[in-house]
Amino acid sequence: MIDPQLVRNQPEHVKACLDARHYPPEFLETYMKADREWRDVLQGVDELKAKRNQMTPKGKPTPELLAELTQLAEKIKQDQERLQILEQQTRDAALLLPNIFAEDVPAGKSEADNQEVRVVGVPKAFSFTPKAHDELATALDLVDFERAAKISGARFAVYKKWGAKLERALINFMLDLHTGSHGYTEIMPPALINSQSLTGTGQLPKFAADLFKAEESDLWLSPTAEVQLTNLYRNEILDEELLPMKLTAHTPCFRKEAGSYGKDVKGLIRQHQFNKIELVKLVDPASSADELEKLLNDAEAVLKALDLPYRVVKLCSGDLGFSSAKTYDIEVWFPSQNTYREISSCSNFLDFQARRSMIRYKDKTTGKVQYLHTINGSGLAVGRTFAAILENGQTEDGQILIPSVLQSYVGVEKLQ
Repeated sequence: MIDPQLVRNQPEHVKACLDARHYPPEFLETYMKADREWRDVLQGVDELKAKRNQMTPKGKPTPELLAELTQLAEKIKQDQERLQILEQQTRDAALLLPNIFAEDVPAGKSEADNQEVRVVGVPKAFSFTPKAHDELATALDLVDFERAAKISGARFAVYKKWGAKLERALINFMLDLHTGSHGYTEIMPPALINSQSLTGTGQLPKFAADLFKAEESDLWLSPTAEVQLTNLYRNEILDEELLPMKLTAHTPCFRKEAGSYGKDVKGLIRQHQFNKIELVKLVDPASSADELEKLLNDAEAVLKALDLPYRVVKLCSGDLGFSSAKTYDIEVWFPSQNTYREISSCSNFLDFQARRSMIRYKDKTTGKVQYLHTINGSGLAVGRTFAAILENGQTEDGQILIPSVLQSYVGVEKLQ
């Protein structure tokens, strides 16, 4: 949620940010109108209360004064009831406004305008035409897409034999790296979450159509552990000494992935259910920029350890996610497509999610309670890492070379 004072004091700046994000001006106009009306009524209520206090006598009131005070009390009651309605309308309108992006976010309209930050590793030069990961997985009996479709429908996968072991090995390796080397605390949260949690991190109300909901309940299947990890501290005030708080979790994630097409609907790139390792930080505002860079490095460390070529891009203003103020995408190399594909998004939300979730901290110097900043990123998407290992590690005779850091987890040096 955007700071209301920013909208009131710098409406043109906010409007420019929303324009760059392709949001119609009506979103901001609706919010500003509701906010003005709410503040006008609030001011009126305060004035009526002050008038009532001035009129209240120390002794017994006259019948005329009593009648006037009674009438005044009824007016205050009516306006307070109206105030509650207007406050909710203002909040509802605010929940539909995207975040304001950071000053160093490059201007642009789409992903074509994203800024390449660095390229790490050199894609392998194959002496043969590299196969796609789904073809390799099927040939080696690592993943069964047909039986998954029989059980659940399209865009699900059944991992089996060495495929199941490789998926599990990647999960354990990533968690061990982030907890053992990067200082994150491992969490094992529920996969079903309530509407308040999804509202806190920005998935609701705008993106309800992208989520799976359990019927006749207020529970949804989690689209990302960002939701659970951030909402662990919803409606809490933390001591500054606890910051930065670094959390990680492995969870299954569930998304409808509406609108994906072409190569994305084949294989493991866009599944309705997939495993992911999430990284979340709760930090003080002064350090959030540096903490984003550190989280990005933590996510990159997985690909470096696996010796997978990748690049980092900074998203432009027109390609940013709803809640993000700044995002880096990490894209891993897929030789069968001769391109890089996203495997992690690392974002700084500033106080946007903290305001929606009421997560604050107490400054140890001033004693002031204020909103903290939230940061998160994938560390990494496990299915896409699995696919990248298959494609980059394939040999001409159809074997898959396992990265050296994974061999003790998997138990073999290659799959054949």
